[in-house]
Amino acid sequence: MSLQTLLTLALGFGLYPAIALAGEPKKLEAVRVSKDGKGFSLEPSGKKFTPWGFNYDHDAKGRLIEDYWDGEWEAIQGDFAEMKAIGANVVRVHIQFGKFMIDTNKPNAKALERLAKLLKLAEETGLYIDLTGLGCYHKKDVPEWYDRLNESDRWSSQAKFWQAVATTCKNSPAIFCYDLMNEPISPAGKGKNTDWLGPAFGDKHFVQRISLDQAGRKRTDIATDDKHLITVGLVDWSLDRPGLSSGFVPKEIAGDLDFLCVHIYPEKGKVKEAIETLEAFNVGKPVVIEETFPLKAPIDQFEDFLIQSEKHAAGVIGFYWGTPMAELKKSKTIPDAFLLAWLEVFQKRGKALGLISKRRAEKSTTKTRRAQRNGISEICIFYVLRTTTCSASSFAAMI
Repeated sequence: MSLQTLLTLALGFGLYPAIALAGEPKKLEAVRVSKDGKGFSLEPSGKKFTPWGFNYDHDAKGRLIEDYWDGEWEAIQGDFAEMKAIGANVVRVHIQFGKFMIDTNKPNAKALERLAKLLKLAEETGLYIDLTGLGCYHKKDVPEWYDRLNESDRWSSQAKFWQAVATTCKNSPAIFCYDLMNEPISPAGKGKNTDWLGPAFGDKHFVQRISLDQAGRKRTDIATDDKHLITVGLVDWSLDRPGLSSGFVPKEIAGDLDFLCVHIYPEKGKVKEAIETLEAFNVGKPVVIEETFPLKAPIDQFEDFLIQSEKHAAGVIGFYWGTPMAELKKSKTIPDAFLLAWLEVFQKRGKALGLISKRRAEKSTTKTRRAQRNGISEICIFYVLRTTTCSASSFAAMI
């Protein structure tokens, strides 16, 4: 099954009843690829749209949004208001397969209802959603039956997941895009893998195999709602270069996607190399930096990376973990100073691009957070571990 076939199965048929979004929320314009094919525009106004926002991937305890959106909805409302006040127009939300599928064919109606509620919140807040699906971040949330499926049945069940999700979302203008899978990889070599997930970073599995066995096929043959845009979140080692590659070569998969997403964390003294990698993802479709953060580069070099990236990227999505800027400014801890520096650069570049007004930048709320203050340090350590401890050799062994 090619990527195009999976896309058709997943998004081409409305097999599940749409879950209505109650009320009359503030109407957002639809996001489309611009006529020149280099960026995005709003429909029907035709105004330029630059995705500028945050991964809202987990809270200070490491919990995904599905872990607490039933009991702590007010915290999510506060976070959305804060992200909007900081200057974001896009929030990337990650949802897991196991939380949305009861069995191979039956979606979880309660989870879909909660997703519909989240879309309504996004519409009311004036934020677009980059909805990333098929997550298996917490291994404990991966159903045993899902791991036992063969390749064909697994892909079929993944299509059912996206059918249900897309049907729920199809009438919401808040959807910026569907990111079909975070950091997928295709198997290489003659050996057969035994685990669908890559090695854990901290307690989460970000990389996921779409097949366990190459079975004589080309890697690109394995890797392949008519309203919303479709993309895939790619690791930066997806390029067709000597050495390590995910198998999802941009030029090979671009035809099946509306735009490309790349995850880049520039390193100290290697901003030029990061920009060269970003530039190589330009294969005739808009490119969005869907993940980035000043983890391995000083803040001034990271800002230089953002400035230079503006020639090649149509938008940037960083990270936000729930602590308002007003609280970070009062804090005396190094981790909070680190996070504040990132958010200040986010606002600075956003203002330079005309995406954030001075008034909005000063409007950052002072809401009370459910916060686990010690969790911020854990987050910083976790993400540093994510990008520094997994060597190229261990990735090579993985795929």
